Amino acid sequence: MSEILSSLENRVLTLTINRPEKMNALTRSMYAGLAKGLNDAAGDFGIRAVVITSAGDHFTAGNDINDFMNNPPTSDDSEVAQFLASLLNFPKPLLAAVKGNAVGVGTTMLLHCDVVIAGSTANFSMPFASLGLVPEAGSSYLFPQLVGYQRAARIFMTGESFDADAAIEMGLATAKDSDPLAHAMKIAEHIAEQPPQAIINTKALLKARNHESVAAVMKAEFEIFAMALQSDEAMEAFMKFMAKKGKS
Repeated sequence: MSEILSSLENRVLTLTINRPEKMNALTRSMYAGLAKGLNDAAGDFGIRAVVITSAGDHFTAGNDINDFMNNPPTSDDSEVAQFLASLLNFPKPLLAAVKGNAVGVGTTMLLHCDVVIAGSTANFSMPFASLGLVPEAGSSYLFPQLVGYQRAARIFMTGESFDADAAIEMGLATAKDSDPLAHAMKIAEHIAEQPPQAIINTKALLKARNHESVAAVMKAEFEIFAMALQSDEAMEAFMKFMAKKGKS
């Protein structure tokens, strides 16, 4: 079965991260599947909105460390870079329904979403520095803008996690629900009933102030991230992570 599922209903496309046995940790092929889903939806007039969700108990554990160690994304044409570009440039409403752990890119991708619904079990974290890496997906720009510099610095530098209530308070999520997907779908279907070009233009205007800045920051982040991935510091952190995981 595909690790990225797609379904279309009432002009809303749902993309489901479907690797629950690995807490939906993302591989290169999964990044490619998400990018394709978004890029195809962008040009499909029958799709008015997209919801990203997950199978199982968690949104995503972030990057699959084994996959990352064996195939580090170091070029602009990598699957990771393509997915991040598809997020940045997606012209239609993008929603997310988050339950359980949303680690690393599982949190940073939400900064590009227009509506995020957090489940009661949702737990967000961005432990890049703990793994010898740096923030990605434009988060070093968007997250401080959202929550303030010092709060962002503390979260990035300590790797501390935060729950659904904190995500709502800081503006990362708009609501908490025991069934986040149903809640997100209700909003998406309502949006899908609106005049589509007006919705696209509204999103473009809302994003216009930051778009070029975010694109520039994402490029810089990716270059530093790619170098950090190949550093001794990151390799040591990855090995410690894998050893800890093996004992659990």
